[in-house]
Amino acid sequence: METHAVTTDVPALARLQQRALILAVVGLVAGGAGAVLNPDQFFRSWLVGFLLCLALTTGSLALLMLQHLSGGQWGLIGRRIFEAASRNLPVVMLFFLPLLFRMPSVYHWAAPGAAAHDEILQQKAGYLNVPFFIGRAVFYFLTWMLCTFMLNKYSAAQERGEAGMDPADTRQARVVAAPGLLVYALTISFAAVDWVMSINAHWFSTIFGMLLMVSQGLTAFAFVIAILALLIETEPLASYLTSRHFHDFGKLLLAFVMLWAYLAFSQFLIIWGANLPEEIPWYLQRIRGPWGYVSLLLAFGQFVLPFLLLLSRNLKERASLLAKVAIGVLIMRLIDLIWLVEPNYERAGFPIHWMDVAVPGGLLGVWLFLFVRQLRSRSLLPLNDPFFKKEFAHEAH
Repeated sequence: METHAVTTDVPALARLQQRALILAVVGLVAGGAGAVLNPDQFFRSWLVGFLLCLALTTGSLALLMLQHLSGGQWGLIGRRIFEAASRNLPVVMLFFLPLLFRMPSVYHWAAPGAAAHDEILQQKAGYLNVPFFIGRAVFYFLTWMLCTFMLNKYSAAQERGEAGMDPADTRQARVVAAPGLLVYALTISFAAVDWVMSINAHWFSTIFGMLLMVSQGLTAFAFVIAILALLIETEPLASYLTSRHFHDFGKLLLAFVMLWAYLAFSQFLIIWGANLPEEIPWYLQRIRGPWGYVSLLLAFGQFVLPFLLLLSRNLKERASLLAKVAIGVLIMRLIDLIWLVEPNYERAGFPIHWMDVAVPGGLLGVWLFLFVRQLRSRSLLPLNDPFFKKEFAHEAH
């Protein structure tokens, strides 16, 4: 088998790319019409879409670095998917730019004179100001792009055989992954404060950064499961991918579902127990009225149901069933992001605006279209990796 061949003529990927293009066109055209009718809502929905694509990208980057450090067949099987998703980082950065042109629509503190009669905003003005906000964003993206570039450059050289077959050569990836994972944890925590928590600058949570980081891992694991199930009959994956690998991914998905639930409930319990006037209104907005039903949907759809389903060994070993659970988790991730963003703004009627689906759908379509193109540019497995040769020495079929 040629170890450096690109992934071409894969009907499943061609169909996915075609559907992604349709989703992108429909979503962005609908969103464009919505931008004319309600520009403020358009940019709030754009933030939701940006956060979803960011989770798929940087969550995959984090799992890529984790795999280089921990090893294991699960990461070798999913590495090309993680790499392809991480290479979408430049387009995600482009998704971020429109938010800068309408910041006051999304972030109240960015409006001119917003801090004049707000003591809390005055105290936070050294951190929450537009130039520093943009500077931090530039730093985050440059840091993530540096890690992405280094890891993908090494992977491409290894695929071409330039890195040699000596397992010692894999130290290059670990030298990047070890500090990179730590830097990711720090930068994504600050990004969570900047891009989500600061929407309501009066509210704060010391757990929130970790909660968003775990949410990104959950998103990336659900995504890789869905893609692997789609490609289960595609070579060279078909020669190596087994039910045991899906079982491993199912266990990891279950672990992240439980960790997300633990952190989300811990945050709620601490804030609810403290009953501080700066913090408790954030939850009151989300448990009263129509948003209360969305909260129940999240508790059931992102924890209770996947938790109960993923306890089944039989389900975790069946790719088609596990993929359905993973897709359900991805849908809940979108609803969770809407739940984090939209209640901060006053709006009557049904809590979820149609643009909260259309605009993220359009951005996701663009992201998926480019992801497939990235995935098809290399082989689906790192066949030249010395650890791959060792792990799968007797398992090809």
